[in-house]
Amino acid sequence: MAKKRSARVTNTHRIPASQGRKDAPPKLPHSGAIRFNDATGWAVIFLATFAAYFPALNGSLLWDDSHHITAPELTSFHGLWRIWSDLHSTWQYYPLLHSAFWLEHQMWGEDVFGYHLTNIALHALSACLVVMIVKRLSLPGAWLAGFVFALHPVNVEAVAWISEQKSTLSGVFCLASVLAYLQFDQDRRKSQYLLATLLFVLALLSKTVTATLPAVLLVVLWWKRGRLESKRDVLPLVPWFALGIPAGIFTAWIERTVIGAQGSDYLLTPTQRVLIAGRAICFYAGKLFWPANLTFSYPHWDIDPAISWQWIFPAGVLVFGAGLVLLARRSRGPLAGFLIFAGTLFPVLGFLNVYPFRYSYVADHFEYLASLGIIVPVCSILGREIERTSSRKTVILACSALLLLISGVLTWRQSRAYTDSETLYRETLARNPSSWMAHNNLGALLADTPQRLPEAIAEYRTALRIKPDYPEAHNNLGSALAQNPDQLPEAATEFRAALRIRPDYEEAHYNLANALAQTPGQLPNAIAEFQAALRIKPDSLEAHYNLGALLARTPGRVPEAIAEYRAALRIKPDSAEAHNNLGSILAQIPGQMPQAIAEFQAALQIRPDSLEGHYNLGNALAQTPGQLPNAIAEFQAALQIRPDFAEAHNKLGILLSQTPGQLPRAVAEFRAALRIKPDYAEARDNLQNAMAQMETAESR
Repeated sequence: MAKKRSARVTNTHRIPASQGRKDAPPKLPHSGAIRFNDATGWAVIFLATFAAYFPALNGSLLWDDSHHITAPELTSFHGLWRIWSDLHSTWQYYPLLHSAFWLEHQMWGEDVFGYHLTNIALHALSACLVVMIVKRLSLPGAWLAGFVFALHPVNVEAVAWISEQKSTLSGVFCLASVLAYLQFDQDRRKSQYLLATLLFVLALLSKTVTATLPAVLLVVLWWKRGRLESKRDVLPLVPWFALGIPAGIFTAWIERTVIGAQGSDYLLTPTQRVLIAGRAICFYAGKLFWPANLTFSYPHWDIDPAISWQWIFPAGVLVFGAGLVLLARRSRGPLAGFLIFAGTLFPVLGFLNVYPFRYSYVADHFEYLASLGIIVPVCSILGREIERTSSRKTVILACSALLLLISGVLTWRQSRAYTDSETLYRETLARNPSSWMAHNNLGALLADTPQRLPEAIAEYRTALRIKPDYPEAHNNLGSALAQNPDQLPEAATEFRAALRIRPDYEEAHYNLANALAQTPGQLPNAIAEFQAALRIKPDSLEAHYNLGALLARTPGRVPEAIAEYRAALRIKPDSAEAHNNLGSILAQIPGQMPQAIAEFQAALQIRPDSLEGHYNLGNALAQTPGQLPNAIAEFQAALQIRPDFAEAHNKLGILLSQTPGQLPRAVAEFRAALRIKPDYAEARDNLQNAMAQMETAESR
């Protein structure tokens, strides 16, 4: 989940805390003038960012990227409308984010390079906005803060992973909103307020963790003035809270009810959630100061209030916070930074359920914007030292340059882990061997290559040793085992194990049905499993189609089979296979041959190169009076697609033998069938009959 955050810092170095504070805003440079050296700085930020993230530019789709990039059914303008109007049309209801993906699909199509390019550009733009915000706050170290944010390796997950465009896109809108609001705070122009509000709404529509922005702005205003005035400071942000709080609640509901952030993995007591929050704050701060062993998925902490050392983290946070409160009498900046850091992280500190908590309570992309609560104050301190100590300026500048160089190199190295899925999962397992998610996903990746199926099975078994109640791993292991007919019983056992853990697991019902359909004597049970899958997911095309095929093989259930194929065609009217199978059933029912022919013709309109379609239509026409020439043409079309189709040669020979003057051609077709299948008894009998007819005709 992404965080939004606004840059803030303190001008307490200008006015001692002991003065009674009648704080006039500091004199700011003209906001509209971007000097040449500023433009050069923006260019350098973009170049440095692209250089650091270069390995990710050619990265492939990872983990859930395919769920975020626009689905085929949403690529039209009607699909764009559905992105906004249908809560279930996209993986998460972030309509502006998915509208951006929709637009990118129009531009890039299936080429993921464009998505990576966009993510990196958005991140670089956010870094530039950080510089502008810090300057507007009259703090030193603006450029250093911008470069550190651009190059810090903790941001790699948010930038190199296409799915996290929600972080980079919402980050741009969030930071732009901060900049506009600070301008409004200076001149109180209504147009600036409306612009800032619009940008805040756009941030919410990209990712709703940005709902914490009005609270961040209140902290910034408190830092600037030492107090908050209800009319000047609080009242303008009331509408923002009225927008942000419902948006956050709505997303929490979506996470629970639509995405699935509920169940045993999320049954945490209030005490456990406090322990998670304290430990997470320490974890995120630690990764900012020492970004070692960054990984896609961190170990899933075992949270136990009975373990005394786990209380060190929340206690340490409270003590540290209390110390900052005392320090605020002299300098409000550190406390403001801490409040912004922790407050921006609040949605992902464990008090609310978010789906990734199933795998880990922490993730690098969670602190994307929250990191500015630490980056900006630290860089401001360094910048102030550079301004104050001319004797050591060169040393401090050299150290800062070295810091940026090291950050850039670490980001470049970390970006390489995101070049493809196998690299990502293997890098994750190298740092977190207990990641059952990575073992399972690596197995799914390996299973796509038949030669690596044993490796895939080993990964699934490892995942299940770590987490025996992992339904996806049971299901995936069953699917891998089912590829070997001798292991179908074991595969069925795995599917049943998945269903014991999650009875509403539609895919496991579907896979179990397929396994049972291939097992002698299990046809009724297979039908029951397909029906169970359809109760969970009524719009499953594959389940309707396969259930229709099984019912067609069951005496007395042909009408039900027809109903299933018709249901499949309602879901996907252009399914050539469903039209073909429906036609095959109708062709066996007296009086239904015209409807069968219509279904075969519909299949061929969709797929003109359908071998099965031409063959079936040929058979149907052969049984229809007056359609002999057309039937011959269909079998010939089938043979153009597949010349070694023995059955089509035989059928064509039969029809030619019924056509005056075509016996020699019929004989040639029967012989062709026998060359392909020498033991084809029907073709041999037909050849003998045709030869006999030719001899009789010659004797006359």
